[in-house]
Amino acid sequence: MGDIEKMFNPNSVALIGATEREGAIGQVIMKNLLSGKNERNLYPVNPNKENIMGLECYPSITKVPAPVDLAIIVTPAKSVPSIVEECGEAGVEGITVISAGFKEIGDEGRKLEEEIKTKQKKYGFRLLGPNCIGFIRPHIKLNATFLRRNPEPGQIAFIAQSGALGSAMLDWAVSSHIGFSMFAALGSMLEVDFGDLINYLGEDPYTRSIIIYMESVGNAREFLSAARGFARTKPIIIIKPGKYVEGAKAAVSHTGAMAGDYEVYAAAFKRVGIVRVNELEDLFNCASVLDSRYLPLGSRMAAVTNAGGPAVVLADEVMEQGGELTKLSEKTLQTLNSFLPHYWSHRNPVDILGDADVNRYIQALQACLSDPNVDGAITIYTPQGAAPSTVLAEAVSKIANERYKPVITVWMGEQEVREGRDIFYRNNIPTYTTPEQAVRTYMYMYKYARNLELLYETPEELPVDRTPPKSHLKVLIRKALRAGRKVLTAEEADSFLDVYGIPRAKGVLAKDVDEAIRAASTLGYPVVLKIVSPDIIHKTDVSGVVTGIKSEKELKEKFTALIDRIHAECSEAKIEGMYVQKMVDKIDYELILGSKKDRDFGAIILFGSGGVGVNVFRDFSIGLPPLNQVLAGRIMQETKIYKSLSEGLRNCPPANLKLLEEIIVKFSNLIVDFPEIAEMDINPITISGSDAYAVDSRIIIDTECISYSEPYPHLVVMPYPTKYVMPYRLKDGTEVILRPIRPEDEQMEYEFIRGLSEESSRFRFFRIIKDLSHEDLVRFCNIDYYREMAIIAELREGDRRKEIGVSRLIIEPNKKRGEFALVIDDKYQGKGLGKKLLDMLITIAEEKGLESIYGIVLPENVRMVNLCKKLGATVKHEAEETIAEIKLR
Repeated sequence: MGDIEKMFNPNSVALIGATEREGAIGQVIMKNLLSGKNERNLYPVNPNKENIMGLECYPSITKVPAPVDLAIIVTPAKSVPSIVEECGEAGVEGITVISAGFKEIGDEGRKLEEEIKTKQKKYGFRLLGPNCIGFIRPHIKLNATFLRRNPEPGQIAFIAQSGALGSAMLDWAVSSHIGFSMFAALGSMLEVDFGDLINYLGEDPYTRSIIIYMESVGNAREFLSAARGFARTKPIIIIKPGKYVEGAKAAVSHTGAMAGDYEVYAAAFKRVGIVRVNELEDLFNCASVLDSRYLPLGSRMAAVTNAGGPAVVLADEVMEQGGELTKLSEKTLQTLNSFLPHYWSHRNPVDILGDADVNRYIQALQACLSDPNVDGAITIYTPQGAAPSTVLAEAVSKIANERYKPVITVWMGEQEVREGRDIFYRNNIPTYTTPEQAVRTYMYMYKYARNLELLYETPEELPVDRTPPKSHLKVLIRKALRAGRKVLTAEEADSFLDVYGIPRAKGVLAKDVDEAIRAASTLGYPVVLKIVSPDIIHKTDVSGVVTGIKSEKELKEKFTALIDRIHAECSEAKIEGMYVQKMVDKIDYELILGSKKDRDFGAIILFGSGGVGVNVFRDFSIGLPPLNQVLAGRIMQETKIYKSLSEGLRNCPPANLKLLEEIIVKFSNLIVDFPEIAEMDINPITISGSDAYAVDSRIIIDTECISYSEPYPHLVVMPYPTKYVMPYRLKDGTEVILRPIRPEDEQMEYEFIRGLSEESSRFRFFRIIKDLSHEDLVRFCNIDYYREMAIIAELREGDRRKEIGVSRLIIEPNKKRGEFALVIDDKYQGKGLGKKLLDMLITIAEEKGLESIYGIVLPENVRMVNLCKKLGATVKHEAEETIAEIKLR
């Protein structure tokens, strides 16, 4: 593959289609490139010119006398494939295709794109576009676009899919003096997409936050993996239009009908710590504050204002955004009473009145920030009274930079407050022109911090079998397909629930009334009758369910009546029998748990209020599998019914939340293991006291995913890699389990690192570590298996599990190399464990297609150096460290 670093930070640029013709795109780009001519070599390419704008012009890219890092193509679409071929032959690292006329014009353009993609795969260069604006890197004076505005250098990267919207927002940002580390418009995303840009910008020293205008995600797996890798350190803020796009009408299950694009995108963004905003201006508002070290710890706000009207507007917006105008403590009220006029508001928002001077403002703000009930403050200023805008701005800035609680300012007006806003800009204090903007930004700050906190909370260990016996279920699916069925019977669906340990109301398929009587006798009355037919998906739509049958006599009557009614209403339906099910006596709540395949993000999981009103109430939340205990609990908490489940409702007691978490995790494991499942519903799951029962389940098969070559083709988040779990015996006979690390291992990892000797700790971490924060341990345990792997050696001591070693491989964003590290408990060194763990990393690196892996070793760590040599490493000694590299290709 070409080097994306050279593409976006080139030493040489060729413009293919350069011209001096006034107004032509090739002329505008040439002028833009010339603004950075002292930073890099520039080669105009045009077979009809000898010189362009004072530079020698070349007839083709193959005639350029030096290597080219970036080629920009602005020629007609039909010429692009052959030019791309020449770029490949010339060894160009990266290409930006500005030209339009590809898939956006129909089949002819789509064929041209396919030709370009074939050549990209052949030569391996990176490719941005086609049909894109290009990109700008202000810090290195590179404008590789046809835009006539040059933004200032800054710390925000802006990626737009739409060129038109991107150029309009760039124009607005330049006018507002918002600086950029990069501006890029991706166009058709034939090769370079959002994931590539996030990977690049995540390691870019000029970038502190990334904002994105996204129409479609592109490669969802790469995108989420990249976002997850950097969202904790570099906030990613996205606006994704399409909230009211109509969902798929062809969905068979309730889950498929409810979970639309908007909800799935929102769940995906939340899963990796991305902030989704609803308005374009919020992109820049959030980018400037989310990397702040002063993120709020809660949603409780206080407001200080010199005008009552804006305070009312602010209060309404706080309610709208789900925040809280906190109740000030008695101590704070007493403090405020001591210096404010007696007719001040005496509540939050704190209206200090129109004649307030700077001292009154500052005293009120200090009092509010000192209140333990306050997580952050908003200060509103209107130009009136005795407080000059600039003097007050200086004073507020001083307080904001001294306090750990965030302060957001609203300076309302234009000319009279402009200098005050400039003071806030210089001091990195968020400032806005309206209370609504300030409240939205505060809530984005809070939700960003809270989301990351919840996302990386340490999950509890649940009694869930990760590898149940499931091969016979694969056979069952193929058997159903051979019979011409895409929908499994209730009995077949129950087999899946039983294998994964999901509790259900027991039931039996009865072919006739006599079998139904025997089944009811075994199950015990009361029972439920459900029609079984491959032609009837939703039984309630045809009144195909009869509940509350209490006797054999009633069973006979209801059985016959139900058969007759179905024959009358659905004469062509093939009836295979009746499902006789034990009826749950007392139902406190009804829930739904389901899955469907989203076109962008693959399998998703839905949880919410269930029963017959499931499509009416639409109370649900969505998660992406795989789910652990924390993530399962989180999608429960995001529903309206959760309050009733956790606290109880009227005569219904609280539900067994731990049991529900287990059921959701088991269901997630089921979906992970079966790419063959297109849609699945368990509706309802009935809650009866402390128990839960799956009452009705439905599975629809995805006929296009019966044969698949890659593992987990339906997932965008890589599941726990069970294939790397194996037993191992040390040289002294000690038996251990080698397995990938999990988020649940946080405490065990903490104890392992604390137990290392000073020498082992220094050899591994290059310093002595004894204490680790939760954030440190999250970094070690809650990893993305797609781009990182850590294999631990686990020893059992009675009921206690103990970690005695760990090897780790971190893959570089270019996916060519990876860095490895290894440390073994001092007591277990010299017993062959280190060699085994490092050998496993070599196997994993080969599977992931890496060219090499390397480790950085202290020179005095002789045992590690010798181990690397035994496994084929080339060792290079430098002044303070040794690099051991193992070539894999």
